[in-house]
Amino acid sequence: MTPVHFAFSTTFILGLMGLAFHRSHLLSALLCLEGMMLSLYVALSLWTLQLNSISFSPTPMLMLAFSACEASAGLALLVATSRTHGTDRLQSLNILQC
Repeated sequence: MTPVHFAFSTTFILGLMGLAFHRSHLLSALLCLEGMMLSLYVALSLWTLQLNSISFSPTPMLMLAFSACEASAGLALLVATSRTHGTDRLQSLNILQC
């Protein structure tokens, strides 16, 4: 494994661990998801550059578009949750109450 692949793998794993272990606020969960998506985007971009293939070149842009949609949906949920519950703490959310 090259140092570049190791760096992107470590970045993704750290984002995943942050998402799994530090689930106190919705904003921190969204930041961990964005870090994971950013590491995947950069790794996929470098992978397409290494392959020198034109057929894989739109893939990173498609993933970046999905990441932007995920971020906007997450921020909309963050605003809606903080307006209705007064906080973004995940412990205050109850799935049984609507």
